[in-house]
Amino acid sequence: MTNHFRRLAILAGAALAVAAASAQQATYQVRSITPEAALKAASAALAACQKNGHQVAVAVTDRAGHPLVMLRDRHAGPHTPQTAIGKAYTALSFKLNTTEFVRATQAGQPASGIRDLPGVVAVGGGWPIEGGGSLVAAIGVSGAPGGDADDVCAKAGIAAIRDDLEF
Repeated sequence: MTNHFRRLAILAGAALAVAAASAQQATYQVRSITPEAALKAASAALAACQKNGHQVAVAVTDRAGHPLVMLRDRHAGPHTPQTAIGKAYTALSFKLNTTEFVRATQAGQPASGIRDLPGVVAVGGGWPIEGGGSLVAAIGVSGAPGGDADDVCAKAGIAAIRDDLEF
């Protein structure tokens, strides 16, 4: 083989190697909560609120913000399902519990305008759910008297699946 053909072969090999490396970087893996784990978390959150005498709705979204589970206590207000979904969506979108989100987006704060985005709910009771160092879901609770009480129930839901998420 002549030097010219060897150079062409080496260049062709290098081009194939670069193309293969680029193809590997064109996708990524994402972890998300399973419907079974979402139901377990929602059920635990609902039970915690019921134990405290609160009629609520609980929603769990997947990693992409799509609702997987929504449970509503029989006497929870008609607004609570959509509010719970909005709290979970907000916590997931901003990777921040909604009680902290309320503080960070008050009037006069640089980020106050994001409260006006569609689907965002700036009330306590929404929490991101992490597992294995990744954001995998979010939970929202609505209907207890105040965001602090909703937070307690949401945390109980996360605690119920904490061991299942640490992979």
